[in-house]
Amino acid sequence: MATNFLAHEKIWFDKFKYDDAERRFYEQMNGPVAGASRQSSGPGASSGTSGDHSELVVRIASLEVENQSLRGVVQELQQAISKLEARLNVLEKSSPGHRATAPQTQHVSPMRQVEPPAKKPATPAEDDEDDDIDLFGSDNEEEDKEAAQLREERLRQYAEKKAKKPALVAKSSILLDVKPWDDETDMAQLEACVRSIQLDGLVWGASKLVPVGYGIRKLQIQCVVEDDKVGTDLLEEEITKFEEHVQSVDIAAFNKI
Repeated sequence: MATNFLAHEKIWFDKFKYDDAERRFYEQMNGPVAGASRQSSGPGASSGTSGDHSELVVRIASLEVENQSLRGVVQELQQAISKLEARLNVLEKSSPGHRATAPQTQHVSPMRQVEPPAKKPATPAEDDEDDDIDLFGSDNEEEDKEAAQLREERLRQYAEKKAKKPALVAKSSILLDVKPWDDETDMAQLEACVRSIQLDGLVWGASKLVPVGYGIRKLQIQCVVEDDKVGTDLLEEEITKFEEHVQSVDIAAFNKI
């Protein structure tokens, strides 16, 4: 009976199966890191721990060496600073303007408006003294007079020189064509009539007879006129007054001189 009972009773003889199933479940849930951490807890964990410990010891030793070197550098810097302070103290003591006492702070009182001093009325004696003082002096007055005279003299000389200089007169050279009525007109008499015209600023020049056609010749005469005094209109008007000899007057050429 007991044997049958044990045969039918289920005891955790296969507990390792459940442990493996649980481990696989957590590995699937947490990823490969969890699996690696579980493997590290196995028999090979002791070797990894010993390797980490030796690495930590090496790093601590290197830090101690570095710390000792830094302490040496700090000590050297402190010695250099103390030497500089000693030299600075010696220089300050040797300077003549050295003052051991600390500079005192100055307390500034609030500003107040200062009234200008009242001006004293000048006495008659002081007024006379001020009048007697000549800031410029008589020498300056004489120099001013001489400069003014010199300037006036130069202006007068310039005006005289400008007055003597002849002004430029605008002149023109005119070539006139004087035509008669017919071939029977006395051309010598016609030329004499033209040259008889005398005006201020008019100078007659050379002349010649130029054939026109059918035996008719025209008088071509040159003259020089001052533009401000004699114009072409005035010349034509004066020449055409000789109606018996002159039919018309034309300007053949006009040039500025």
